Amino acid sequence: MRDYAGSHSEAAFAELVRRHIDLVYSAALRMVCDSHQAEDVTQGVFVALAQNARQLTDHPVLSGWLHRTTQNLAANAVRTNVRRQTREQEAAAMNELLSAEARWEQIEPELDAALGELDEADRDALLLRYFEKKSAQEMAKRLGISAEAAQKRVSRAVERLREFFAKRGVTVGTGALAVVITANAVHAAPAGLAATISVAAALTGAGISTSTIITTTKTIAMTTFQKTVVAATVAVLAGTGIYEFHQNSKLRDQIQTLQQQQAPLAGQMQQLQRERDEATKNLAAAQREIGQARGDHDELLRLRGQVAATRQRQPAAAGSEAKANTAKAQSLAESPSIQFTPSADWKNVGNASPADAFQTLLWASLNRDTNALIKSLVWDTTAKAKLDALFAAAPEAVRQKFGSVDGLIFENLNNTPMAGFRVVSVSTQGDEATLLEEHQYEGGRVRQNSFTLHRQDDGWRIVLDENRLEKLGAYLSSLASQNVK
Repeated sequence: MRDYAGSHSEAAFAELVRRHIDLVYSAALRMVCDSHQAEDVTQGVFVALAQNARQLTDHPVLSGWLHRTTQNLAANAVRTNVRRQTREQEAAAMNELLSAEARWEQIEPELDAALGELDEADRDALLLRYFEKKSAQEMAKRLGISAEAAQKRVSRAVERLREFFAKRGVTVGTGALAVVITANAVHAAPAGLAATISVAAALTGAGISTSTIITTTKTIAMTTFQKTVVAATVAVLAGTGIYEFHQNSKLRDQIQTLQQQQAPLAGQMQQLQRERDEATKNLAAAQREIGQARGDHDELLRLRGQVAATRQRQPAAAGSEAKANTAKAQSLAESPSIQFTPSADWKNVGNASPADAFQTLLWASLNRDTNALIKSLVWDTTAKAKLDALFAAAPEAVRQKFGSVDGLIFENLNNTPMAGFRVVSVSTQGDEATLLEEHQYEGGRVRQNSFTLHRQDDGWRIVLDENRLEKLGAYLSSLASQNVK
């Protein structure tokens, strides 16, 4: 690092890249889950390293700085990808909206008939939501129910409307139907109509209509002077009402003009945003269901592949025995084994399934095959760091006895000779599995253990987690207390 910072030595920087590129690329791949993006992130990390070389010449642990930089750049890459997907979803929603707008001419003539087909509860909820544009909380308060129940009523009502139009040859999705109803179902009334109705209702409510006064004057004997007073009163009231009507009409026209200029755009934008959020939630739920279905399908294909591989490994000459072994392999794929497998029959069977990975681990421990052991394990990062610290703090005699953490694991697995093992159950969910097994020791004693496994590109691996760490730590402590030489 000092050579590169001082003289920009290409050879020195190439050596830095060679030493740390595997660490950086592996961390990037775990975070972004895409090899091409991981390459871009790796390149960005080493560009940042070159730019900050002078500040890092005295950095005690360069790998720590590289990992933190990788994490930051990977997070930026993931956020960029999420924003791109969101824009694509918004574009798809807008396309659906434009398509639905074209169907309004087909929906409009039948809309009120469709509303009439709904029961009162569903119709009230639909009118509040899309005609009066109330929120879920406002709907719930008005209807006296929870916000969730109100939203369910609205969803049910929209679905029934969609079915109504589908029977009449108008095909439209529920989301698009809701949007097009919101945008087109309610139109502004003619200017001045509200004022006209208000004045007429007020005069009628006050009991001062001309017909009522004329009728009253016919039934009550009045003097000429009284009649004159009544006529003058009617004229004054009528004039006042007309004047107020014109004033109110002008004010309402002005207010309505301003509202027509500003409110529709803002209201439509807010409504579209709410509809977009709801569509995004529905899309996310659908994607989760698709992912679960794909996981189940992949698991089925994996089990079928395991059965086929087992059949290919059987000798061609042993016809009946090959069929029996194939049936056994298929049974293992479908349900756990019930017989103990003696240690003499343990084999390196790879890690295509959780049961295979566990047997390979036992075989590697029994035969002290380091490569097979490493391929059967995957470390929990926190547990590995703690185990390294425990091993470093162990007495010198203990560390010399094992030489490394791998040697400690070998010794711990073989601490008590095992006569056999059997898999009791395997529970798989996505890329994680829980394997319950039983060890049979010499003398007939049986002990049950549970292991967590993680599926990687090359197969299943046993996770060395906090649970394994506690057992290895206890084993180290017992050796230290016994003064192992």
